Amino acid sequence: MDTAVKYDIELIKEEARQLVKKGLISRQRPIYALCKYIPEREWAIFELELEKNEFLLRDRIIDLLGSENWEEDGS
Repeated sequence: MDTAVKYDIELIKEEARQLVKKGLISRQRPIYALCKYIPEREWAIFELELEKNEFLLRDRIIDLLGSENWEEDGS
């Protein structure tokens, strides 16, 4: 039975958003930097979902997050 977490693009974006919000990772880092926070056995699934949504591991995390309203930007 497959017990791996099913990653969809929204879950990936939320995971990245939380890591940025906590200050654990910069928006300027490549998406690949997220692998440090994803269990190794789940990375292949994570990577396939990114590819399916036309994201490359070298793209920046800010590209993944897209246009958002950041609380700290003062707007």
